[in-house]
Amino acid sequence: MEMRADVLIVGAGMVGSALALALQDSGLEVLLLDGSPLSVKPFAGDAPFEPRVSALSAASQRILDRLGVWDGIVNRRSSPYTDMHVWDGSGTGQIHFSASSVHAEVLGHIVENRVVQDALLDRLHDCDLGLLANARLEQMRRSGDDWLLTLADGRTLRAPLVIAADGANSAVRRLTGVATREWDYLHHAIVTSVRSSKPHRMTAWQRFTDHGPLAFLPLERDGQQDWCSIVWSTTPSEAERLMALNEADFCRELERAFEGCLGEVVSADPRLCVPLRQRHAKRYVAEGLALIGDAAHTIHPLAGQGVNLGFLDAAVLAEVLLQANERGERLADVKVLSRYERRRMPHNLALMAAMEGFERLFQADPLPLRWLRNTGLKIVEQMPEAKALFVREALGLTGDLPVLAKS
Repeated sequence: MEMRADVLIVGAGMVGSALALALQDSGLEVLLLDGSPLSVKPFAGDAPFEPRVSALSAASQRILDRLGVWDGIVNRRSSPYTDMHVWDGSGTGQIHFSASSVHAEVLGHIVENRVVQDALLDRLHDCDLGLLANARLEQMRRSGDDWLLTLADGRTLRAPLVIAADGANSAVRRLTGVATREWDYLHHAIVTSVRSSKPHRMTAWQRFTDHGPLAFLPLERDGQQDWCSIVWSTTPSEAERLMALNEADFCRELERAFEGCLGEVVSADPRLCVPLRQRHAKRYVAEGLALIGDAAHTIHPLAGQGVNLGFLDAAVLAEVLLQANERGERLADVKVLSRYERRRMPHNLALMAAMEGFERLFQADPLPLRWLRNTGLKIVEQMPEAKALFVREALGLTGDLPVLAKS
């Protein structure tokens, strides 16, 4: 039996689920499919932290709140942070950012990806949106004015508009032949949660080491501020060495790399090691097709902005589709979908270029460049207006915002 929908969203991760919720009252037949069971596990407040986290911006918070998801996140577990401290381990340059500089309460929230995902799934299960679990995409081709999708179990789906929200290794992008620009950073990121002897003080800490940036992102459990999520970017050989260490030796290496900023690293949860690769689709749209989130772009985790870009993608695309639907336009028309691309691609490219520039500058060994980055940090530290501009950008409240992200 062939299933039909007006809009077919492939990938029920954080970004795809947000898009589905944004379209829930549109009158459109929306079908969201994913290869996972789409089940929600009961949450225990004392459960270990998940290793993958996101630094949700104020813009993402607004989007999730308007989709009815934010309370589900807060009721599980989230960790607000008010300050950010960045310094160069090879010099004396440092800079401090504070939410109070722009009269904001927080800079953002560190939230486990699983927590965000489960809160989104809770809302999805309460809606009348179509959900298709355990659905792995096998084939995809044009059939008249529609896309015809074949799943691994033989089921077929038909829709005039398909949205690829299926992540960095997008099957939709591969099956439709969307070209990308991509390159390997030649770095791996080690991610885990660690406990320190000193509290993080609701501050996100980042030190640029000789091998790559090391971030300590504040986590909170039962009111305790001695846990952090770490993202340690380093060379593949160094990552292999660090991953082979036992917990005690890894904690000592981490403490040394972080210059003991939060005292002793008391313990570490199991570690994950993720190769870092940047990827950007040359086009976000084609006839009857749009890419959002990691399916369209993946960036260095330097500033934890990946999912925030994805939520803005989802909010803008939903806005474009809803406006087009009200006007009676054909949603699959590339002219309609290009409105989304024109609004999101420049912003995403600009942030990707900035992150690439930071990564290259802080990886540079020549003495003049070391002097430049240390001097630059010192100069910006003395410029309140420049720092406030950076903070507003980090909050995600500048530029062409979708309605869901506006105050």
